Amino acid sequence: MIGRAFRATFRAVLSDSTALMLLVGSAVLYSFFYPSAYAGEVATRIPIVVVDMDNSGSSRLLVGRLRAVQQAELVARLPSPQAALGWITDRRASALVLVPEGFERAILRGEQGTVALYGNGAYLLRGSTALAGVGAALGALGRDAATGQAMMLGAPAPPAFSVLQRPLFNTREGYGSAVFPGVTFVIIHQTLLIGLALLAATMRERHGARRFGAGELFGIALAFFAIGCANTAYYTGFVFWFQDMPRAAGGFGALAVATALFAAATVAAALALASLFRTRERPIQLWIVTSVPIFFLSGLSWPAEAMPGWLALLARLLPTTPGIHLMVGINQMGATLAEQRIELLNLAGLTLLYGAVAVARFGRPSARAGAGKGG
Repeated sequence: MIGRAFRATFRAVLSDSTALMLLVGSAVLYSFFYPSAYAGEVATRIPIVVVDMDNSGSSRLLVGRLRAVQQAELVARLPSPQAALGWITDRRASALVLVPEGFERAILRGEQGTVALYGNGAYLLRGSTALAGVGAALGALGRDAATGQAMMLGAPAPPAFSVLQRPLFNTREGYGSAVFPGVTFVIIHQTLLIGLALLAATMRERHGARRFGAGELFGIALAFFAIGCANTAYYTGFVFWFQDMPRAAGGFGALAVATALFAAATVAAALALASLFRTRERPIQLWIVTSVPIFFLSGLSWPAEAMPGWLALLARLLPTTPGIHLMVGINQMGATLAEQRIELLNLAGLTLLYGAVAVARFGRPSARAGAGKGG
């Protein structure tokens, strides 16, 4: 019975082009289409202009340091702030560095040199990236000037400390590397959820409400469980490698257990949800309006601590909330199963909860219960 239902479910998927596209085609398309938007993960070489009104050795040294900054590219040295404003207005530059007269004189007196920075707020990422690069160059120049002043005063020349930055987990420090690993499991969750609901709604349109035996229902769930595990393996094993995303930090055994629990909770939720639909189009309409809220409720892009308490608890009823934390924690951050036990228990509880709902909605009543009702 289980094997027959397992094979029948795969035949139903293969014979339904829409379901096949949702369960298989969309997973493949998303794996190449979605990350392409973040191909340029980190903004670099943003054009900037300089107005040097001091024209001193220190200001020329600053300009030289600006040329070596990765985030910004010096494209012009202009004679006046008005000319620089024209460059920014025409979008030929995203930021302006204005070195006022008396810059070097202030440094030589032991005072603070002042530099004015202006960015184009219409393009916040480009402007902030350029200004961050300029800030790094100014910081380096400031440290050198402070060291020189200290040497003239007879203080030790070496700095008291130095800062060494090493990004963890998201080593490329890009937005795509931060968001795509989490979105991946929303994609897997939604395709399984809507694909199964679509097949159930189609069956209900053609044959009316139907009950299944325990073995038959388990066979259907097992078929979708296999699809969910295959999609997860495809993303974690190939797509993350192909797209050069942070990956493979956790052990294979931990990742296998996490995949199995995430797929099981998703399939149980899909079966419970599928029992509510009577028309074929409803699951697709649900997909359109729920994907973005589900991602935000997961707490990956907006911290759960900043949500209302009741909303954070409600989000725990979605398999994606513990699933994303579990899969990203193990696959990207190298967490162990013991460290992720709360997410594991959450997924196990959801599997039992939604599995019980699915059995109550789809399962056949026992012969004893039917006899008692007839009597």
